[in-house]
Amino acid sequence: MASIDDYKDKKGEINTEDIMKIIPYNDHFLFIDKVTTLEKDLIIAEKKLTGEEDFFKGHFAEFPIMPGALIIEGMGQAATLLVRYNLDDHKTKDVLAYKINETKFSAPTFPPATLTFELRLLGKDDKGALLTGVAKVDGKQVAETRIMLAVVDKKEFRQKAP
Repeated sequence: MASIDDYKDKKGEINTEDIMKIIPYNDHFLFIDKVTTLEKDLIIAEKKLTGEEDFFKGHFAEFPIMPGALIIEGMGQAATLLVRYNLDDHKTKDVLAYKINETKFSAPTFPPATLTFELRLLGKDDKGALLTGVAKVDGKQVAETRIMLAVVDKKEFRQKAP
């Protein structure tokens, strides 16, 4: 694939299999199932929750509720894909969480549900990007945040691992 646009289908969407080719996650920790919109400054992605996901077995036991940290993780994964879309050679880079702030949760998310993540790119440079995002269920906002992501050279960064 020459560019991320090549992964889009006729409707401009990107499926789960192709998302995993763009960002370094697999189905064990992927919190976006589909990208419905991808533009230079906007991504809209979805995560379908069935209630069968492993984390629901313990959060809360006997009363499944989506962990807020995982809602933010979904927004972060969508933000990562959006930042990669704006990089010339994204395959040579790693995109990492740098700062998450102004996060608010306004309603709980119970399965079954479809979480919709909408992230907007506010600005970027060679070292990172600033984004704002919301998570919604059935059009109702359940969370919002501002995310700063760092962009690093993949080879240099991965040499730091023990």
